[in-house]
Amino acid sequence: MRVLISGWFLQYPATGTGQYAWELLRHLPQARPNWTIGVAVPEGWSGSLPGGVAPVGVRSPRLPQDFQKLWFEQIALPRAAARWRADRLFVPYWAPPLRAPAPVIVTVHDLIPLLFPEYRASVGARLYTALVLAATPSVAHILTDSEASRRDILQRLRLSPERVTAVPLGVSERFTPRPDPILDVRVRTRYDLPPAYVLYLGGFDRRKNIETLLAVYTWAQDAIGDNFPLVIAGRLPEGSSRLFVDPRPLARAWGIEDVVRTIGPVAEEDKPALYRGASAFLYPSRYEGFGLPVLEAMACGVPVVASEIPALVELVGDAAYLLPPDDARAMAGALISVLVDFHLGQTLRERGIRRAAAFTWIACARRTAEIIEGV
Repeated sequence: MRVLISGWFLQYPATGTGQYAWELLRHLPQARPNWTIGVAVPEGWSGSLPGGVAPVGVRSPRLPQDFQKLWFEQIALPRAAARWRADRLFVPYWAPPLRAPAPVIVTVHDLIPLLFPEYRASVGARLYTALVLAATPSVAHILTDSEASRRDILQRLRLSPERVTAVPLGVSERFTPRPDPILDVRVRTRYDLPPAYVLYLGGFDRRKNIETLLAVYTWAQDAIGDNFPLVIAGRLPEGSSRLFVDPRPLARAWGIEDVVRTIGPVAEEDKPALYRGASAFLYPSRYEGFGLPVLEAMACGVPVVASEIPALVELVGDAAYLLPPDDARAMAGALISVLVDFHLGQTLRERGIRRAAAFTWIACARRTAEIIEGV
């Protein structure tokens, strides 16, 4: 079988979609060694690919970035599938072409553009959302990351249940509680990390609930702030907007800037050590399709305090402390308990490691391959 996969997000390896595409490309050749797997990549892309997959260059005219992506998805990718004689076309994010020469399988990680109006505030965002909605009914099958997302898809897109399958993501073998003395010391020095800290690693868009993240420390700073400052990792937005929240002005306004540190973007290879160095992981997101940072934290043996939302309830089981996403006072109490109660913290560490071990990329790839074959 000849399977062509869209590689647009390989250009953005730090995104969740980029990580998903990369890990599937690593593991699909193991799951189906008899397949011929091609990866459609924009012309001029100079990155490397895992073994067992072949690049298929895709030409696009010189256009602004947003229009380049649209051209790639709707024009260039179907043409490449026809030229390459693909038996299946797999798009690992929500952007199916309106027409394609082979059955299309698409992964809809979540329905954020439909569930949160601020994500489609611009005319371009509304038009793009309308386009993918129009193209979705013609796809052969939809994959998604969790049963929670599957329920959203069935409810909002009104598709028949047999056309939508939840395939949980995996966690890379790099995320482990086992110390790496050289890496751990290098990361602590590179990011000027305190001896102990609570970590937040994720985005800064509105659904990530940055206001509650900081509000937790307005309740907790007197008890734990000096010993366990909040370390916020990730590329910060240039000020707050309708879609993004900059934590720095809020920390100053609420008088907690002394116990909140922002360290900026973190290289992918440094993330395991950053997790391992944390005493707890705080994640008050209002909506997730899966919750990969939570899984990575658990795999590294870090106790997790997070929001009680459907995808995270499904993901963590009894391996994390979950509370309502807007109850900063309760989250502060949970965080203090995890940090000062050794038995509770150790219990969550052990449960998290066991729970994370159930999520592997090879299992994700095998189930994905079954769906691709089945259509």
